[in-house]
Amino acid sequence: MKITSIAVYQVDLPLREGNYAWSEGKSVSVFDSTVVRIETDSGIFGHGEVCPLGPVYLPAYAAGVRTGVAEIAPALIGDDPTELGKLNRKMDYLLKGHPYVKSALDVACWDIFGQAAGLPICTLLGGRYGEDFTLYRAISQRPAAEMAESVAMYRGEGYRRFQLKVGGDPNEDILRIFEAAEMLEPGDKLIADANTGWLKHEALRVVNAVRDVDVYIEQPCPSYEDCRAIRERTTLPFILDEVIDSVDMIVRCAADRAADVVNLKISKLGGLTKARQARDLCASLGLAMTIEDSWGGDIVTAAIAHLAHSTPTDYLFSSTDFNSYVTKSIADGAPQRDNGRLAAAREPGLGVKPKLDVLGKPVATYGK
Repeated sequence: MKITSIAVYQVDLPLREGNYAWSEGKSVSVFDSTVVRIETDSGIFGHGEVCPLGPVYLPAYAAGVRTGVAEIAPALIGDDPTELGKLNRKMDYLLKGHPYVKSALDVACWDIFGQAAGLPICTLLGGRYGEDFTLYRAISQRPAAEMAESVAMYRGEGYRRFQLKVGGDPNEDILRIFEAAEMLEPGDKLIADANTGWLKHEALRVVNAVRDVDVYIEQPCPSYEDCRAIRERTTLPFILDEVIDSVDMIVRCAADRAADVVNLKISKLGGLTKARQARDLCASLGLAMTIEDSWGGDIVTAAIAHLAHSTPTDYLFSSTDFNSYVTKSIADGAPQRDNGRLAAAREPGLGVKPKLDVLGKPVATYGK
């Protein structure tokens, strides 16, 4: 099987809540997502999507996806998309770094691989654990009372894990945590996600103030070293996210006992091939995981679902359903949440069919 062409699409994904806000005053109202469509000489099409959380969250930005794909895609024409290890080595040779650029291409090739094998990606990634899995709901940064109301609202929709966006003024964040905790019931989990927004002295104030609350602390400071310093001074369970960008960091984190949970974002790692490697490493090291991505629509959600559903249940802390946050559907067959839970498709590949009328004309095409 050979790749004959690669088409690139740009699509805007407006948010249902109108705005998504997190640490240090950062916010987004419309996500700029990139979809790739890979055609093969066997008539199979594969699709992938990558959607950075704006240009100020990670070292990634939407226009950079399409610029980077332009560097890689022409050289992939004629390659076998099912030779995923070989393909990833070639992409890394063609473009040093920039893993997020390669993610949609890698996912599209997994989609092709699954369709060619007649199996869902979930099966190819290791097998399906259970009928579905647990989701978290991100609670956009607002005044404390509004965030607590959002927790109650989403709890009514079946969610049992809530990720509060803090990382602002420590006094307000302490109040946010206390008021949100009042909305919880037995079995619920609360995560205070600072998204790197606190300095060490601020993070220490917060963890000391909420030490008697049943809450997880996520990525309080920008650097690994500063996060570890806070980890050593609190008994609260600890999550690392933004600094977990490679298998090297996972090994370091486990050796230092720097976290109880790590977040694995598919595009930050470079696609499903490398995310699977990271996932399996975490499981072997005894680290629980949240399986997710930076953001996205139906295609990203499908990819997340396959990786999450093939993760051993004991190690899957939570996952997410980004397509429920946005107003635009870009693919049929994408997984949909049910009472705060999600399941990967059972159809071959990703199990989705992109809506080409919604995607519009490609912004770039490579190959025939």
